[in-house]
Amino acid sequence: MVVVGAGFSGIGAAIRLRQEGWRDLVVLEKASQLGGTWRENTYPGCACDVPSSLYSYSFTPNPRWSRIFAGQLEIHDYLRTTADRYGVGEVLRCGVRVVEARWDQDIGRWLVQSTDGEYRARVLVLATGPWHEPRRLDVPGLDEFPGPAFHTAEWNHAVDLTGRRVAVVGSGASAVQVVPAIQARAATVHLFQRTAQWLLPKPDVPVSPALNWCLDRIPGIRRTLRAGQYGLQEGIGYVLRHPRLEAPLQAVARAHLRRTVRDPELRGSLTPDYRLGCKRLLTSSTFYPALAQPHVHLHPTALSSVRGRHLIGADGTAIEADVVISATGFRVGELPLARSVHGTAGRTLHETWAGDGPQAYLGTSVSGFPNLFLLLGPNLLSGSTSAISVLEAQLAYLGAALRHLRREGHASMDVRPAVQAAYNTAVQEALRTTVYNAGGCSSYYFHSSGRNTFCWPWSTGRLIRSLNRFDAAAYTCRAPSTPAPVPVPRPVAADSFPADEEGITT
Repeated sequence: MVVVGAGFSGIGAAIRLRQEGWRDLVVLEKASQLGGTWRENTYPGCACDVPSSLYSYSFTPNPRWSRIFAGQLEIHDYLRTTADRYGVGEVLRCGVRVVEARWDQDIGRWLVQSTDGEYRARVLVLATGPWHEPRRLDVPGLDEFPGPAFHTAEWNHAVDLTGRRVAVVGSGASAVQVVPAIQARAATVHLFQRTAQWLLPKPDVPVSPALNWCLDRIPGIRRTLRAGQYGLQEGIGYVLRHPRLEAPLQAVARAHLRRTVRDPELRGSLTPDYRLGCKRLLTSSTFYPALAQPHVHLHPTALSSVRGRHLIGADGTAIEADVVISATGFRVGELPLARSVHGTAGRTLHETWAGDGPQAYLGTSVSGFPNLFLLLGPNLLSGSTSAISVLEAQLAYLGAALRHLRREGHASMDVRPAVQAAYNTAVQEALRTTVYNAGGCSSYYFHSSGRNTFCWPWSTGRLIRSLNRFDAAAYTCRAPSTPAPVPVPRPVAADSFPADEEGITT
């Protein structure tokens, strides 16, 4: 069994599969260490926008978070510590890049070509995640810019921003975090904002030693805190799914903007012309105050070209800069290995999805790709859900599917095309009335075909219930070419993989 990627998804999969008794397992990670997006994004101010108690495995809660919303270093350290605790290093191969994977129908195996040689896998799990491939700035003349120019996901720590004229391009989550973190050092900061974003205040405060002690020693308090934060996230999600109810939430965002930005012209440039939640919901209590500083300048226009040190906006704005920082996010809708994974007909995932964009049954299985499982796949996330809650539900589904495969002695299982099509039709119909689709904006939620390939249209509870019910009838199962006894894997001598102690995720 091969798992590709060693971020939250890959580490969680390795733990779950080892606890299920699968010994013949390897996790391939192209980088020199585990961590995924929390390894790669080291820009100043990088932090999670989901409360820390939710953005952690339910089976390994961390009672020692230093803040309500943990920063990148703490999250990366949590992942390393968790991997060590469960012995993931025994199956982890770092510095190994997957080049291609092909399903061989004759032997019922995935032939995985890597920089470390070939692996033959009964099951292939893609845990590469949606926040992986940077969306690079494509502007005429940028290649000739005479100073440092880099993406936030590839932060150049050798560049000292002290006293420099810094241009930040983009206004999404990374820009909202990086601008407040660098503005005190820079001589000037110019932010090119193509689209204004709705921001809610972020209640990010340090966690006191007394509260950490209580969270560590009194599980009931930890469960209560997690349940409360989960309830708040789900409440926001309910509003986003029923736009007629979102006026109070949008009023909070407007009040936050009005209270922190006194300049009416600046405030007008920061006011979106679409409904809150149409794009990814952002939270920050430092972004607006940073923009109000006299040496920070907002340019409500896209960057159209670069001429030497001059950056030219689409509205004709021209500024000089010493450093250009691209805060343009990720290619969220493009699975990194989609062009390299070939199914039963020899077609790649990219070719299969070329028309309407990524589709999968329960965001996990793709018809024509037997024994392939996607983690955090299409239409599973939203603007309010913790990705870890979704991931753990998927891992439970993966475990159930593999138990069925092992118990019945099947060589492969492939989701039926009609089942996948019916499921995705229902998803798209349910999305039609949500703010994700009807909020009046364009976002990375949408494929170029116009389909929303990112969002789950119902509650997280419904998602968990759906993934808790493994339906073998949804799959076409194939017997081995040469019947052979199915080996019974030895149990792993490690901590058990308990049910969710918080009563929230599986």
